[in-house]
Amino acid sequence: MNSIIESVKNFFERQAFGICEFWGEKFGIKSSQIRLFFIYASFLTIGSPVILYMILGFWMKMKKIVHRQRGGVWDM
Repeated sequence: MNSIIESVKNFFERQAFGICEFWGEKFGIKSSQIRLFFIYASFLTIGSPVILYMILGFWMKMKKIVHRQRGGVWDM
């Protein structure tokens, strides 16, 4: 049982889009505090911050893809 919880925890801390880390660096706040905010807000508002989190994750992923595909002006 603990191994399942640990694997889920590791997934969200390392690979779940990096949204909390991104916003933490932007605002100078620990990413763990932002994660706690998302968790508490999800319980209070019946899951709507989870939808916001997924939208932000999609937006950040698309931003990385667009920047990776764009070439320089002189690349032909």
